[in-house]
Amino acid sequence: MHEMALGSAVVNTATKHARGRPVKVVTLSVGKLRQVVPDSLSFYFDIIAKGTCCEGARLDIQVVPALLRCATCENEWEPDFPTFRCPFCTDGKVSVLSGEEFMVESLEVEEDESCIAPK
Repeated sequence: MHEMALGSAVVNTATKHARGRPVKVVTLSVGKLRQVVPDSLSFYFDIIAKGTCCEGARLDIQVVPALLRCATCENEWEPDFPTFRCPFCTDGKVSVLSGEEFMVESLEVEEDESCIAPK
C-alpha cells in the first residue's frame, strides 16, 4: 500500500518541476530493495494524477538491481533475497552499493507554442 504514498510523491515532484506544463512521461529509477511493485505504483500514479498536469502521463519505471559489497573479502554480488550475508566469506560487514534508489530521473513535458528556446 506504500505505493500510494510513493505515487503521490512522484506526482507532487513532477507537478512542481513541470511548472504548469502538461507532463507526457515521468521516468523513475526504483531500486529492487525498495520493494515497490511497479504495476501497483503505476495504478496509484494514474489515480493520483487525475486533475493535475500529470493526468494521462506515462510512468516509465526503471528497476535498479540490488548490489552488495562485503567489507571483509571485498566481493560484490546481487543478493538472493532475503539474506544479506556474504556468500563468499559468510562473515563480513555488508554494504549496499545499489538498489535503494527512488528518484524521478526525468520528465517529458509539452512545451508552450510561445517557447523561444532553440529546438
